[in-house]
Amino acid sequence: MVITPAQPPEDSLPDNFDPFEHLQKIYIPQHNAIVNRYFSDLGDDWKPNIASPRSALRVACTMVDNDNQLIMSLRHHLLFDLLGYGKKNLAIFYGSSLDTALPVSGHPQLFLYFSQDPQAVPVNGKRLDHEKSCRLTRYASKAGQALPAITKTNLIEIAREIKTQFVEGKKGIVYTSGKIAVSYTDPPNGFPRGGRWLVNSKSEAISLYEKLCNIVDRPFDINKINVITPEKDSTTQTSTQTETILGKQYKEPVYRPVANLRFRYAYVSFGGSASPIFLIDTTFRNTALIT
Repeated sequence: MVITPAQPPEDSLPDNFDPFEHLQKIYIPQHNAIVNRYFSDLGDDWKPNIASPRSALRVACTMVDNDNQLIMSLRHHLLFDLLGYGKKNLAIFYGSSLDTALPVSGHPQLFLYFSQDPQAVPVNGKRLDHEKSCRLTRYASKAGQALPAITKTNLIEIAREIKTQFVEGKKGIVYTSGKIAVSYTDPPNGFPRGGRWLVNSKSEAISLYEKLCNIVDRPFDINKINVITPEKDSTTQTSTQTETILGKQYKEPVYRPVANLRFRYAYVSFGGSASPIFLIDTTFRNTALIT
C-alpha cells in the first residue's frame, strides 16, 4: 500500500517559505518601476552607468536581487527621502511658504517656484525660496464664462514657453535675490497686485518680468515697474546674532540675503476643488505636462 504524503492546504505557506526572499520578489519590481518613472528623462534605452550625476543617482536607487536589507533600505531612503519622491503629489500646498495667494476666482493662476541649490545652503542655514505668480487673463478657469475656458493644448503651449524662458541645458535658470524689491502692476494683463520680486539688481528684475510677460503672451511696459531700494543692507544667510523668546535662544532672522535661486517648476491653479496642473518640473517630483 502506497501512502501519499499529506499536502499542505492551499491557503498555507510552504515549509521552505523565506519571508525576506518573498518580500524582495514583491518589493524590488515595485520600487524599480518608480525609479524608472522618476528617471524617465534618461530614456527607455538607458543602461546602468555613472557617466553623469543623474545616471549615477539612478544606479544608486535601483534595487537588485542580491541586495541585503540594509542596501534596500538605503536605496529606498535615497529615492523617497533625500530626492523627495515621497512628497510627490501629496502636499496640499505647493510653493513657498512665504508667498501665499488668494484662490483664483475667474482666471487660472500661473505659479513659478524658485529655490536655492542644496549645496549652496550654508551649514545650519535655511534654504531660501521664492514663488511668483500672475493670472492668465486670456482664459477663464471653467466653462460657461465670457472668456474661453483654458484647455490642455493652451497649457502645453504655456509650458513650452516656460521651458524656453526659464530652462537652459535641462536645468532651471538662476537669478540672484537680494534687498531690492521690484514690483510690476498691470491688472488687465495678469499682474493685479504687483507682488514684489526680491533681486540684487533692477535690470535682473526687468529681465524676469519680461520673461513672464512672454510666457503669458502679454506686452511688457517698463513704466509699470516700481523699484524700492532700502537703505538697510542685506545680511548673511546664517545669522550669528541670537534673540530670546520664552526663555529659548533663537537665531535672529536675516534680512533679504544675497543668494542664487534656481527655477524648479511651474503649475497652474484653477481655484475651488480642482487640483493644480504642473506644467514643467525640473525636480521630477511631480507629474508635469512636458519634461
